[in-house]
Amino acid sequence: MSVVFPLPQPFRRRSVVGELLEERQGLRDAAKSAAEASARTLVNRQTADGFWCGELLADVSLEADYVLLELWLHPPEHGVWNPPSSRRLEKVCRRILSQQMADGGWWIYPDGPADVNSTVKAYTALRLCGHSPDEEPMARARNRIHSLGGLQACNSYTKINLSLFGLYPRKYVPSIPPELVLLPGGSLYMGGVLYEMASWTRAIVVPLSIVQSVGGVRPAPDGICVDELILPEKKLGLPKRDRFLSPIFHQLDKLLKLWERRGHRDARIAAIRQAERWVLDHCRNCDGLGAIYPAMQYTIMALEALGYPGDHPDLVEAKAHFNSLITETEDELYFQPCFSPVWDTAYAAFSLAEAGFPNADALRKSADWLLAKEIRRRGDWSVKRPHLHPSGWAFEFNNEHYPDIDDTAIVLMSLEHSTATDPEKQKAVEARAVAWLKGMQSRDGGYAAFDADNDWGVLNAIPFSDHNAMLDPTCPDITGRVLEALCRRGVAKSDPAVRDAIHYLVNTQEKNGSWYGRWGVNYLYGTFLAVRGLKAAAYDDPNLYRRAGDWVISVQNPDGGWGESCSSYLHDDFVSGPSTPSQTAWALLTLLAAGRKDSPYAERGVRYLIDTQGEDGQWPESLATGTGFPNVFYMRYTMYRHYFPLLALGLYAQ
Repeated sequence: MSVVFPLPQPFRRRSVVGELLEERQGLRDAAKSAAEASARTLVNRQTADGFWCGELLADVSLEADYVLLELWLHPPEHGVWNPPSSRRLEKVCRRILSQQMADGGWWIYPDGPADVNSTVKAYTALRLCGHSPDEEPMARARNRIHSLGGLQACNSYTKINLSLFGLYPRKYVPSIPPELVLLPGGSLYMGGVLYEMASWTRAIVVPLSIVQSVGGVRPAPDGICVDELILPEKKLGLPKRDRFLSPIFHQLDKLLKLWERRGHRDARIAAIRQAERWVLDHCRNCDGLGAIYPAMQYTIMALEALGYPGDHPDLVEAKAHFNSLITETEDELYFQPCFSPVWDTAYAAFSLAEAGFPNADALRKSADWLLAKEIRRRGDWSVKRPHLHPSGWAFEFNNEHYPDIDDTAIVLMSLEHSTATDPEKQKAVEARAVAWLKGMQSRDGGYAAFDADNDWGVLNAIPFSDHNAMLDPTCPDITGRVLEALCRRGVAKSDPAVRDAIHYLVNTQEKNGSWYGRWGVNYLYGTFLAVRGLKAAAYDDPNLYRRAGDWVISVQNPDGGWGESCSSYLHDDFVSGPSTPSQTAWALLTLLAAGRKDSPYAERGVRYLIDTQGEDGQWPESLATGTGFPNVFYMRYTMYRHYFPLLALGLYAQ
């Protein structure tokens, strides 16, 4: 019989520790292999020109609004609608029907509940294209709309669009007067109420004001209406946004409607011409007004309403930019809301280098492409910052009037790792961009997307502000990214831009340790960027990082990943969702920055990403993790599932 002598305790402890270290090293090796496979795939996706651009996917509202645009451009003849785009409209209807939920509605984010605006738009588009209200999908949709509050529950933009075709009473939709461009506060190019609105709202309301003013009511096909969507027991009326201010704005709307009928004709014409000039000026050097779907759609409608002939260069160009958003297959047609090449290129290049896979050729090409996209002319932002020299980058290919603070920050972080063909040019561009970024800080120390100090809260009470996007306020996610970018560029902690950004982030941390995310879903996104920004600034508060890490750990899913539902915006609190690659990466990046790299929670998250990676080095992701407008519009950034997991795994492996 053999006798087994127990090892002395110190030796046993070293053995356990050794096993733990060996296991941890094995996980890091596996993470590095997964990141390397992802990096190879990402490099192969780069275009010959040097940029990356994934699809942006949204709900069926875009396709439904396209039907209204076609009806505007090609009205029925003798009551019968037979547009030249009928083949395309068949594909649109097929697309819309393929997205209908079992309860009859349509969502604004995958796996979300039916939304009344999306469902009304889808139903109306199908009706206009000839689908009978007696068809089973239409009956289910109608019942769902009734359960959601009927047509009366839609926001103002849905109702305005319907009113343009007599499908909703004009007197019950807000008036958007072209005189907006002339309101007190300065001339059109010197400020005024228009420039207190968010850039995207500005780009929408100016052409829409022209459409409302001179477009009239276009006929729907004979026999087509959507009155069946109106709940008879519920009154029609303008939205009430504020208990005290709404009555004032409602009276103002009555005066505006009276002005439309009886106002001074010359004054109205002057306002329309000024609005027309604004639209045309803002289409120069851009891929359409604002380079976003709604503004581009209303531009086409406005120019047509003003009598521009079909072969007019401005109208031809506007249509071409709009049609470029279409993806068409043999059986289906869908739209992207815009393109994201600068954003995707900067993040792809940054992730490759930061994760430890700095492909020199790929980074050089991306740097050359990004440097060529720097914006050198003054845009709308200069109304609030007239003495600031222009620089920065937009989100899209060409959008000169609207450089994006967020994009500029990540481009600077990307260029930190890249050497362009012309290093001297790169150095000059970077210096201009840093100065512009610092100059775009708002008075509260935070950063917004396109403007500074865009916080005139009274605008949230006007009737057409119920799309939840009237303002462009500062937010922790953008502020965190800008703070990281500035600190990585050597801006001192004593610099007012850094000091005030730190103060802003410290003051906006939620009680549970998280931060709100405006442009990504949601608290996972905001927390990841706020913590990285503060860490880059060497902000020393162990309790702040501990609380952030504890919160991330507390919302981890049983499978080891992280997921957050878009409904967290509705509840103003974290709502758990199925794990996604991008949100898992954000959580891991938070833990790494918060000093929790070797925690079992981080290890479980890393294993989740390793286990869910496909053989092609990519991750599947079908849910929306990008935010357009909270509670109104969400997007699937199809490249998030590539570069964010790569970044998280690469940093973990290091």
